[in-house]
Amino acid sequence: MLRLCAPDELTEGQSRGFEIAEEKLFAVRKDGQLYAYRNRCPHRGIPLEWLPDQFLDTSASLIQCATHGALFLIESGECVAGPCAGQALQILAIREDDQGIWVDLNEA
Repeated sequence: MLRLCAPDELTEGQSRGFEIAEEKLFAVRKDGQLYAYRNRCPHRGIPLEWLPDQFLDTSASLIQCATHGALFLIESGECVAGPCAGQALQILAIREDDQGIWVDLNEA
């Protein structure tokens, strides 16, 4: 497991991007739960965000691809609207302890 950040560096309703071991990924905290995904849209294989750490739609309830507007469920990464409907983001195992937020670059 690789350390992403301190627990207080990813607050409720926030998303944050990371690059670790040449891998782009992002994490989201929603309803106290953490979720991590590879930062790669299944439609074109490009990063999801236009601005740093901006992975959520305006309501902060869905992950949004800034290029195509595809929308993904935060809890599963499933695409529910857009050109990649029915596909999903690659989920990563994530955990949190007092020392930090940790991710496994192998899929969950």
